[in-house]
Formats: sequence, structure tokens, C-alpha cells
Amino acid sequence: MYDSVIVGGGPAGLSAALTLGRARKRLLLCDSGPRRNAAALHLQNFVTRDGIGPDEFRRIAREQLARYPNVHAVEEGVEEIRGQRGAFDVRLPSGTVVARRVLLATGMIDELPATAGLRELWGTAVLICPYCHGWEVQDRRFAYLAGSAEALDFALMLRGWSADVMVLTNGLFAPDSAQVARLASAGVGIDDRPITRLVSDDQVSLARIEFATGGTLERDVLFLHPRQRQTDVVRSLDLALDEKGYLQLDAVTRETSVPGIYGAGDLATQAQSAVLAAAAGSFAAGMLNHSLALELATPGSHGN
Repeated sequence: MYDSVIVGGGPAGLSAALTLGRARKRLLLCDSGPRRNAAALHLQNFVTRDGIGPDEFRRIAREQLARYPNVHAVEEGVEEIRGQRGAFDVRLPSGTVVARRVLLATGMIDELPATAGLRELWGTAVLICPYCHGWEVQDRRFAYLAGSAEALDFALMLRGWSADVMVLTNGLFAPDSAQVARLASAGVGIDDRPITRLVSDDQVSLARIEFATGGTLERDVLFLHPRQRQTDVVRSLDLALDEKGYLQLDAVTRETSVPGIYGAGDLATQAQSAVLAAAAGSFAAGMLNHSLALELATPGSHGN
């Protein structure tokens, strides 16, 4: 019987494991990969770890967790979760374990546009977050592939890293005159041509964008926000999601709609970064530990 099984070994899961490990809880950390930021060369904007490689970040975290004999880590993915609070059956490829609580830290799966050449540049010249990568590409020629008219203001924020920003609508929507004027006042242009291909001269950096109607646009970096979906194990639990598909968590306890199952990290928010995920993991673990403490105070329960 584990006090908790943590599903996912990224920043959220690792931080949760450290918090629960130091709380003397017996836990199992399940991490099967591949990691979502596999294409990224560095992890940025994380105090004391700015610029570290993602693999090195995980290595250090796992090394520190190894000091706690009550924390067990396996390179296995969770195949199924059944049961209820106090007795969840968690099935792994190697067998089934029982846990009093489950903490989901699986992150999200990015569904990239099918545009030719885009996937090959993902994580190097096609980026999501300027706080994570903007410093490294500052003052280059930016393009922003906007998914809707409501998302256009993101281009204004990108002006903090480059004076040369162009919005691409891919022919999917037409900004109104007020939006066009608002962007123009900040020096941001709009190109509404449908995109056919991203072209790279070295398979790492972006050189230009080709359009279906002919012509090209020379750009160095493309920002976008791809659609995201939950992992299979999260979807199988039939948990409550918000209108954008993110896991709904209690604002205080960080518990999902299923009692005893908690969530932390990117799977519950559009505000996604390593440092925010780590903070969310620590907070959720603290609330999970609080729940276990109250349970231990119940007559007939057993201590650790």
C-alpha cells in the first residue's frame, strides 16, 4: 500500500514527490516518457536552474529523491487506475499496486498543425512561450500564428522581445478594423494568406514561410499555441474538464472531480512553464498530505 502514486515525472511530478517524500509518505513515482519538452535544448526562467538541459534537470531531481528511502521511482507508465479514495488499484506493465491517493502530473499532448516543415522545427524555431525562449531569440524576425481573433493581443506582448513581429492568420479568420488598428499602432502587421510550408536552410532554424497563393515571408521564429489534449490515462478516468479541455481542480485542495485523485501542472492550466508546474506540484502534494493527515485522525485508520 502506497500513500500516493504520482503519474508523471516532469517538474510537477518531481516537485510533488519531493514534498511528499519529505513528509515521510510512502510513494511511487511513475515516469514513462517521452517528455513534452523533448525538443527543447534548455529549460529557462527557473531560478537557480536557468539554462539547464531538461534531461540534466530530471537527473538532478531524481538523484535528490533517491536520498529518501520512502520514495520509489519506476520507468513505467500507468495503464489503468481503478478504485476509490483510500484504495486505488494502479496498473503498471509490471503489475498492480494499491495507493491511498493518486496525483496526476502527466502534462498535456500538443497537437501540432500539419503544416509542412513545422514539426521538424518544433522546439528550436517554432516556440510557444517567450518567457521560456524569448531571450535567446530576441531582436529576430518574429511571426505569430494566431488561432483566433481573441488571441491577437499575444503579438503585442511579443513586441517586448522584438520590434519585428508579424501576425499570421493562415486565412482562418479576419480581424476587425479595430484589431488591425491596435496592432498597427504597435508596429505589428497582419498577413492573412494560407500557409503551405515552413522552410529551413539548416533543419534547425526557420528561413521563410511559403503561402498557398504564392510568395514567401522571411522570418526567423514562429510562435504558436497548438491545441492540446489530455493523455489517455487521464481521459480514461472521465474527470471533469473545463471548456478548453484542462483538468478542473478544486481551488483549495487541488482535487479532481473524483475524490482522492489530485492534479498538478500543465494538464490543469494554459499558464504552462517548468517553474509554474513545479510550484503546482508542491502545492498539490501539500494538500494531498493534509488529506492523509486528516484520514489518519479518523478512528480505525492506520498511521504511517
